[in-house]
Amino acid sequence: MKHTQTQAPALAESAQYLTFMLGGESFAIGIMAVKEIIEFAGITEVPMMPDCIRGVINLRGAVVPVMDLAARFGRPLAVPGKRTCIVIVETEVDGERQVTGVVVDAVSAVLDIAASEIEPAPSFGTRIRGDFIAGMGKLNGKFVILLNVDQVLALDVLATLPELAGAESPAA
Repeated sequence: MKHTQTQAPALAESAQYLTFMLGGESFAIGIMAVKEIIEFAGITEVPMMPDCIRGVINLRGAVVPVMDLAARFGRPLAVPGKRTCIVIVETEVDGERQVTGVVVDAVSAVLDIAASEIEPAPSFGTRIRGDFIAGMGKLNGKFVILLNVDQVLALDVLATLPELAGAESPAA
């Protein structure tokens, strides 16, 4: 009986996250937002989209936009490899369900991270916007960046990206 009583509070204080690699760094998304993981293939490019939008895929008859997280974070486009995949994420925007695919270098695992092992997002020291980070999870002495998927995938913000990109980076 004691084991059941001590386990219940621990379960309530932890959450599951899908961890993945991107540019040599570990990131995580809350598992409740993840619908599925699919092979990186069949992306149709769409003209006049920001660099971070790789295109669209046909997911069982539905058109799903695919975002390159590396480009979204201001890095060069991800170069597909053997372990590259698309994580299908579902968010809710203004009461509407939004399904988006995100390109990642490799999916690592689904992990339980206790609330006590999550630090607040830093105000500096990372190469991505602070509002994209929900927190920093501590795992085996290392950090994993917990993403705020609602902010990262906010497509209304994407409309201003070409203007921001022109202002922030020199012409290539």
